[in-house]
Amino acid sequence: MHLSQKIVAAKVLKCGVSRVRILDEKAVGEALTREDIRSLIKKGAIIKLPKQGNSRAHANKIMEQKKKGRRIGRGSRKGTKKTTAPKKRTWIKTVRPLRRLLKELRNTNRIDKDEYRELYLKIKGGYFRNKKHLLLYLKEKELLKKFEKPKSKK
Repeated sequence: MHLSQKIVAAKVLKCGVSRVRILDEKAVGEALTREDIRSLIKKGAIIKLPKQGNSRAHANKIMEQKKKGRRIGRGSRKGTKKTTAPKKRTWIKTVRPLRRLLKELRNTNRIDKDEYRELYLKIKGGYFRNKKHLLLYLKEKELLKKFEKPKSKK
């Protein structure tokens, strides 16, 4: 093996030593200078191997599976349930029950229209965490009236 020539050839070719291939051992053994190495490169006694890339075949296969909805089990998830769940779904889960409760309170005349509108906007703004929080707020502010039967529309 002609390691010193190989190192010089790598420097001339501007690549790593592992990418240099010597085809004519005898001619390279006699080469001493960089000029000799350059002439051997021109003749084809020394060649530069092409760069090796990493295959994307495995990555592509995994991506195909993920598109189908595979590989999303418990072991593949990072973060809590709260972080992995879509933000919109969690918002819907909190807002809808609050609005439902608010409508029920309005229909049973436990709150009036103005209070309903104010609370509705507060719900929209994310002021209340849950139904319990809303009811606690109503008790503190003394906005809840006694239960009245809803007036029937005729």
